[in-house]
Amino acid sequence: MSYSQFTTIDQVISAFEITIVDRPNMFAEIKPISASNRLRESLDETLDLASSISTEKARSELIITPILLEVRRIFNGQISYFSGTTFDVDASVGLNGICDFMLSASDRQSLITAPVLAIVEAKDNDLRLGLGQCAAEMIAAHRFNARHSQGNRPIYGAISTGTNWRFLRLDQEQLFIDRTEYFVLQLDQILGILCEAFQDMPLG
Repeated sequence: MSYSQFTTIDQVISAFEITIVDRPNMFAEIKPISASNRLRESLDETLDLASSISTEKARSELIITPILLEVRRIFNGQISYFSGTTFDVDASVGLNGICDFMLSASDRQSLITAPVLAIVEAKDNDLRLGLGQCAAEMIAAHRFNARHSQGNRPIYGAISTGTNWRFLRLDQEQLFIDRTEYFVLQLDQILGILCEAFQDMPLG
């Protein structure tokens, strides 16, 4: 089994005995972060193009990646960015395989270091289909962090089609799922939530 085989939240609950908490507007109190002109100009060019091509690869390259690289710039390059990277934590329980995207609180691009943020590209343009995989990757990130003395920090996750985003937070054995869906036009809110994962922690 691997991350991609966790297709539902029920599978994750059964495998890891976590508690699910659904909440609307879970990140409403997080301060938005203004997107740079560089990102806005990039998305002005690529949004229509990605929609026209209408493939997962196009959405990841033309929308998701520029947004994640903006997070890296906001933290002056002290965030590392990984795409399509193997993240094997515990293959015996299915916490292994390829992650669509990961961000790590380190400027070292040669290896993943704790803590990490997991971002799953939604399959078939349906955010719900990514919930199980994202939850499994977050549990793996929590275990990975614990091995590096970062186990008390919450883990953040996101599922995205590029234009649509949903966010999750794992606090120990509780997985909080935000029922609110964010659209790329709410770019400043999306950036604020993504950056929240790295606030108040040592970087570099």
